[in-house]
Amino acid sequence: MDAMLKSNPQDQQMGNHSGQETSPWASGFGMKMEAITPFLGKYRPFMGRCCQTCTPKSWESLFHRSIMDLGFCNVILVKEENTRFRGWLVRRLCYFLWSLEQHIPTSSDVSQKIMENTGVQKLLSGRAPGGAGEGQAPDLVMKEVQRILGHIQATLCPFLLRLFSWALLWFLNRLFLNVQLHKGQMKMVHKAVQEGSPLVFLSTHKSLLDGFLLPFVLLSQGLGVVRVALDPRTCSPALRTLLRKLGGLFLPPEANLSLDSSDGILARAVVRAAVEQLLVSGQPLLIFLEEPPGYPGPRLSALGQAWLGLVVQVVQEGIIPDATLVPVAIAYDLVPDAPCDMNHGLAPLGLWTGALAVFRKLCNCWGCNRRVCVRVHLAQPFSLQEYTINARSCWGNRQTLEHLLQPIVLGECNVVPDTEKEQEWTPSTGLLLTLKEEDQLLVRRLSRHVLSASVASSAVMSTAIMATLLLLKHQKGDLVVVPRPGPGLTHLARLSMELLPTFLSEAVGACAVRGLLAGRVPPEGPWELQGIELLSQNELYRQILLLLHLLPQDLLLPQPCQSSYCYCQEVLDRLIQCGLLVAEETPGSRPACDTGRQHLSAKLLWKPSGDFTDSESDDFEEPGGRCFRLSQQSRCPDFFLFLCRLLSPILKAFAQAATFLHLGQLPASEASYSEQLFQFLQDCAQEEGIFECADPNLAISAIWTFKDLGVLQQMPSPTGPQLYLSPTFASRDNQDKLEQFIRQFICS
Repeated sequence: MDAMLKSNPQDQQMGNHSGQETSPWASGFGMKMEAITPFLGKYRPFMGRCCQTCTPKSWESLFHRSIMDLGFCNVILVKEENTRFRGWLVRRLCYFLWSLEQHIPTSSDVSQKIMENTGVQKLLSGRAPGGAGEGQAPDLVMKEVQRILGHIQATLCPFLLRLFSWALLWFLNRLFLNVQLHKGQMKMVHKAVQEGSPLVFLSTHKSLLDGFLLPFVLLSQGLGVVRVALDPRTCSPALRTLLRKLGGLFLPPEANLSLDSSDGILARAVVRAAVEQLLVSGQPLLIFLEEPPGYPGPRLSALGQAWLGLVVQVVQEGIIPDATLVPVAIAYDLVPDAPCDMNHGLAPLGLWTGALAVFRKLCNCWGCNRRVCVRVHLAQPFSLQEYTINARSCWGNRQTLEHLLQPIVLGECNVVPDTEKEQEWTPSTGLLLTLKEEDQLLVRRLSRHVLSASVASSAVMSTAIMATLLLLKHQKGDLVVVPRPGPGLTHLARLSMELLPTFLSEAVGACAVRGLLAGRVPPEGPWELQGIELLSQNELYRQILLLLHLLPQDLLLPQPCQSSYCYCQEVLDRLIQCGLLVAEETPGSRPACDTGRQHLSAKLLWKPSGDFTDSESDDFEEPGGRCFRLSQQSRCPDFFLFLCRLLSPILKAFAQAATFLHLGQLPASEASYSEQLFQFLQDCAQEEGIFECADPNLAISAIWTFKDLGVLQQMPSPTGPQLYLSPTFASRDNQDKLEQFIRQFICS
């Protein structure tokens, strides 16, 4: 669980007291003391700083210096003190009075301003393609614009907003124990508001309740009514009508039509005008960068990238000078609407269906005390204009996974190319395709950058910790509660995945070390035997790079400005910090800590000013790469196994997908082949007891990774795109090589 940012004075006194008891001055010099390195400090530091490479000015100016001194607040805890009134009746009506005091701006001329937009006026006058100049009367185009605008948004209804805020506050207090928000993070957001740029909140998506909870939290903190870009697939028409009056934004289906479609041109112009008016008026906007929960497919949302692309386009064209982006993360102890069956698509939520679900949830809450906690994190805001200027300089050459990894998998090459991996799983929408190719790339990398910051700052909840312990550490032990084999283990695996981002670097490093030792030491060999092996830094770098290329970017979420070699160094540093690796001096080499000059008498330590004929580095002998051994501390074997098992579900699913290559029925559509592979994973789970791999999302990730790797090829056909086995991997020998390459990283 996320540790408190402010230390307890009682804990400090206890720490001082224990320090006096173990002090050698108090107990004598003969006492042996063990130096213990704390795990990244006693308390978790603030993890939401923006990127210093891409946004150095925001990193310095938009950070609240006293953030460590401020604590958490419970957003849904509204009392008499939160209103202007006092008294017996106020204590019973404080929710209603609080909702009446919230500032809700009203604007009745929004539609008129959108109609007066330059892009819309060009369509009405026929000066733009798709407008009145192509056989349509201006009145008909005007009616069509109004229809599309009514589909996107509606005028806010203050009475309905206040009534809904009161009902939602009452509902949240019966559903959750608390909704925690850090005061220091909110201070940063208020400081960003003073800069004058409109706020754009970019959030993770854990529950369908997020679209209601996050605007309520931001409204309660004095940020006004937040416009929320919602997914029309998750709402029925009646519910969309209600949500538009509460601040919801919906993308019309015509906006994703082809670029030469007149209906698509008109819809995209109206959406663009609505976003321009929203940002010019200074209203905050909330965009979800992840797909809805339970959605089988890529992690990054195509709809979220489309809305973000509109914001980028408005800033780049100078309609507004800048926009402030705020990464947001939300974490639940237990997701309220977690779907039981991940195989089927999401059904749209209707108005009466939602009301009935709320009523059932309230009945369950009244019957038992199962309320959970929620944590909302606001990472450090940063300037979009600054990011667009600095981020382009960090772009380098990239290659597909087929060129990077396939020769190494087949044993044709041993050298990992010095280039980054290009992997894009999110489909491009019509709105995003209207941008230039360079701007499309900017939006994709910005989305991954922000989502990486949001996930890194997200809290680790108690349920994820308990699920991980039950699944990975206490499968056989004297426990009162033992997980039942079957879907229960699959559910525990999904919960434990919430802990993976915290230990992702350590898990990647541990699996890379396992792959490096796979060819030297038997997997069942004792830890002492594995610790004898000397691991060079170059070998560790190579093995980490291979694993980074194999794992999907949706899981790793690397920052686009960070190279793979920087990530390798970070992984290696984490392994040293947690005590798994110990630096070892190679025989005959100069110690790593020896920074003194050699052959001082041969050359002077100084040269005349302006003499650049020789460099100071000529006086040194370039040291070889460092070497490491596995630590022999008693806790290291268990911790090493724990880290390896964090990645074992996805790696085992990939290995079983390689086994399935000669068993599957190809050619087939991607949906059909994913169903075949998922059924195979379920059959293997029944035979081997590895139920954590029986996940349809893992099956889809394996298929997409194999497509990038060149194992599967997608070809057009009269019935639609079909998957084929590539000629290279048609042979059983190459299939076995692929499986062995994946299994080297798996620790049994």
